[in-house]
Amino acid sequence: MSTKDFIEKDYYKVLGVPKDATEAEIKKAYRKLAREFHPDANKGNAKAEERFKEISEANDVLGDPKKRKEYDEARALFGNGGFRPGPGAGGGSFNFDLGDLFGGAQGGGQGAGGFGGGLGDVFGGLFNRGGPGAGTGTRTQPRRGQDIDTEVTLTFTEAIEGATVPLRMSSQSPCKACSGTGDKNGTPRVCPTCVGTGQVARGSGGGFSLTDPCPDCKGRGLIAEHPCMECKGSGRAKSSRTMQVRIPAAVTDGQRIRLRGKGAPGERGGPAGDLYVLVHVDAHPVFGRKDDNLTVTVPVTFAEAALGGEVKVPTLGGPSLTLKLPPGTPNGRTMRARGKGAVRKDGTRGDLLVTVEVSVPKDLSGKARDALEAYREATAGEDPRAELFEAAKGA
Repeated sequence: MSTKDFIEKDYYKVLGVPKDATEAEIKKAYRKLAREFHPDANKGNAKAEERFKEISEANDVLGDPKKRKEYDEARALFGNGGFRPGPGAGGGSFNFDLGDLFGGAQGGGQGAGGFGGGLGDVFGGLFNRGGPGAGTGTRTQPRRGQDIDTEVTLTFTEAIEGATVPLRMSSQSPCKACSGTGDKNGTPRVCPTCVGTGQVARGSGGGFSLTDPCPDCKGRGLIAEHPCMECKGSGRAKSSRTMQVRIPAAVTDGQRIRLRGKGAPGERGGPAGDLYVLVHVDAHPVFGRKDDNLTVTVPVTFAEAALGGEVKVPTLGGPSLTLKLPPGTPNGRTMRARGKGAVRKDGTRGDLLVTVEVSVPKDLSGKARDALEAYREATAGEDPRAELFEAAKGA
């Protein structure tokens, strides 16, 4: 739709509302007409479909306060397709073809009654639809950079404590040969289909519309008349770079971290994309992890478990600690060493969960064997499985 069409069309008449209608009145009128002429309610009726398009177009302008203001100002300047003479113009109609007027404005000369490029500014502001400089892409929209996915493998300790690691990444960045313009001469033109926005609207019914990347410029907003040989007119080229990235403490295996603004650079002042890092964590030969807690299994002798005692326990990256086993500690019992676990998000630490595992010797010396034989004789009347059989009978 050209700017000329916008000015010549009377959107107030299309919606059947006065020029001083409130936003609520415009919305009410649009909803009533949209229901009446909606394609779903008028299947096969081409006239109703065309009418629905006109209604949606009118609502798109009048329903937006900024667009409505620009529309009203343009209509006041040019009237219903004809220039309004000032006082003393002789009262003639003084109407002329707006196509000639637009042609003069686009040329940037002093035609069209001496307005020159000023008219281009008026129409360039109208609904953001081009104007002076459009041919050089100065009104095209900024474009956000591409998101990048990469992976990193950390040691168990690095995952717990956090680490700064080098990441080599490949992404699309502005082509150096054409300075990201896509044109070997550096002079692309604004895409006429999307008017430099990189997006086109498609109706979804009910007056709503969705946007898709422009199929002609592939979402860039620019079209290269003389495509760059390096990037084939895309304005983007593959590049590799190495970046030092800080991985926060307490990440887990399989976690995906988002680093804002660390992706590929944007175009035309657009923001950089994001970097997504998939983390892999190597297993530790001693320690495991359960949420914010670390786990470790500590072997103890039968005598330590039965009689009690003190045992040393390793910690991750720190000095060992001493745990006191109470007499009669059963195999598999888990004890807690507070503050010796993984770092939490608030900076505090979880706990170290120590599981006791009674170690059974494979070979016994004569003295140790004699001692165990004596212990067996001393406890011959005890049956640790008695309750097991009683429970089995009861079930």
